[in-house]
Amino acid sequence: MKKIDLHIHTLSTSRDAQFEFSLDCLKNYVSRAALNAIAITNHNIFDIGQFKDIQKAIDIVVFPGIEINLGTGHLLVIGDPSCTENFSVQAEKVAGKISGAGNSISVKELEEIYEDLEQYLLIPHYDKRPALNGDDLSCLSKYISAGEVDSPKKFIRLCKDQSKPTPVIFSDARMSPNLQCLPTKQTFVDCGELTLGALKACLKDKSKVALSENEGNNLFQIFEDGQKLSTGLNVLLGERSSGKTHTLNRISESFGSSDNVKYIEQFSLVQHEAINSEKEFDKGLQRKQSRFAEEYLSGFKIVLDDVIDIDLAINERAIEGYVTDLLKSAEEADKKDSFSQAALFDETLFPLGDDEGLGELIASVRHVIENIGYREIIERHLDRAPLKRLAVELIELLWKKSDDKKIKNFVNEVVRDIKRGLKLETSATQLEDIDLYKICMETKKVERFTQIVSCLYKEQDFPVENIQGFQIVAKKGSFNGALELRSANGNKGTFKDCFSKYGKPYEYLRCLKENENVVPAEAYRLFAKIGFVVLNKNGFEISGGERSEFRLLEEIQDAQNYEILLIDEPESSFDNMFLNSEVNQIIKKISRSTPVVVVTHNSTIGASVGADYLLYAKKDASKDGVVYKLYSGHPTDRILRSACGDQIKNHDVMLNSLEAGYDIYRDRGAKYEAVKE
Repeated sequence: MKKIDLHIHTLSTSRDAQFEFSLDCLKNYVSRAALNAIAITNHNIFDIGQFKDIQKAIDIVVFPGIEINLGTGHLLVIGDPSCTENFSVQAEKVAGKISGAGNSISVKELEEIYEDLEQYLLIPHYDKRPALNGDDLSCLSKYISAGEVDSPKKFIRLCKDQSKPTPVIFSDARMSPNLQCLPTKQTFVDCGELTLGALKACLKDKSKVALSENEGNNLFQIFEDGQKLSTGLNVLLGERSSGKTHTLNRISESFGSSDNVKYIEQFSLVQHEAINSEKEFDKGLQRKQSRFAEEYLSGFKIVLDDVIDIDLAINERAIEGYVTDLLKSAEEADKKDSFSQAALFDETLFPLGDDEGLGELIASVRHVIENIGYREIIERHLDRAPLKRLAVELIELLWKKSDDKKIKNFVNEVVRDIKRGLKLETSATQLEDIDLYKICMETKKVERFTQIVSCLYKEQDFPVENIQGFQIVAKKGSFNGALELRSANGNKGTFKDCFSKYGKPYEYLRCLKENENVVPAEAYRLFAKIGFVVLNKNGFEISGGERSEFRLLEEIQDAQNYEILLIDEPESSFDNMFLNSEVNQIIKKISRSTPVVVVTHNSTIGASVGADYLLYAKKDASKDGVVYKLYSGHPTDRILRSACGDQIKNHDVMLNSLEAGYDIYRDRGAKYEAVKE
């Protein structure tokens, strides 16, 4: 197996924080990491002079490369070392087109510059920001040999998915004198001679890439001294103050951003103060509650938005005025002059219909026609030709309606002008224009709105989520007072007057609209009270101690969204029965897709969880001060070894860390046997 890193930066560009290149740093990295090949891949630039200096100074294969801003993602283009001059000429063309950090080139420009992309090794950022995706990725798929990822978890995920490219993981490091720790992200390839052609062929086969030389994808390097972790479940043992938490912190730091790491620290979920703990617990539920309420009430929000501007009082006054004027006009029928007798004097305007529904229908048909992701299924049931004809006919109808609307608008304006002129010349009673159909529809909308709100007031429970025997339940019902309304409005404003109208939905809505502390777009939240409760296995609301158990399970379950899960001594907060029956099961399940490290000195987790890899932390004193040393190996290994080659017996480690020593373990076993019957 050969160890390669094909993503190394040696020049500071507009894409980087400023750094100074150190050839000694690069040589040290290549030597200590025991690399067999590297590629120099600076952002949108290639310095042939510097590249040749590096080739001379380093006794391994060095490939010329460049990291190109392509569309919204990044692409590594790596060339043959024997064609460096030609590669430099093409890189100059790239640099000429990409002058700033926000600039990029298109796939078409890339093909024009490099002419024959088959002659190069192309590796896009695949599951790594900024990732190449969409049409750019599709257009280059036939040239792409592998996809770069940024974590062991993503590496394994791509390995298992045959529809995805072969994964590679590289350092993406800046070779600067200020480099604190040597990079640990490299890829092993089962390749003979490291030529460009051999690498391209090798990377086409997922079985020929790995995270480690001898353990395949089961282990990956975590520290620069060569210390490894399992891609599954790791158990970290050690005496008090032996460096276990120190090791967890180092692991966390090695993953970069905290967004990548789920770290459940010791005692973080224990109730130190009951009141504060309950508040913290309620905050977590409120976040879930807010998301559920928004989703559950989304349909009601549309209804409310359609009703909020309806004013029935204005409509009623308009009808009363219209009827009064109509009666008066009838009484004056025999007194009308030539102006009031004109046909257009009381002419009604053309109603202008709403074509929004037709527009939405056209958009839906177009979406079915243009959908790519599910085209095969769609075409199995629907022929595209009739769909296209339907879309054309609907569009033509929309155009016709639009033309009719323009004509009606024009006629309405003419009629209005004539009516205004006639009304200025007569003393006859004039009838104001009134849209009785609109008023009738608004009355019906308010009636329907009232019915819907009455349904919202009814109490109802919704199971939302199950977590290892705990059940989160949403409870929906009506508010019980002005204080609850104020709380739902973020503790802003007073709601005494509004709550007095709460049983009359339309009047209540009008009151909310007049309340300056209510944001109209958020008024829908003030009709139904939605709360969350957590129930235990017996269906009762959980107790204080069970809150901590629930939060631990919730935190662990959430870990699947991160690159690694770290848990520091869960037994400090929870009993063995809970750990064995609930926590162990979830940890083991998560470890199938996400690396997990659990610090423990408890046999319930340490011995029963079924770890894939064992680490033992030991604190030694030296002339330079305290040294934290790590030993590691598989749980069935007789000997655990440190990175520097020191050894320790696994049997002793397990008994001393988990059972307080062999003698106590034996005596305790004898006592259990004595009381067995």
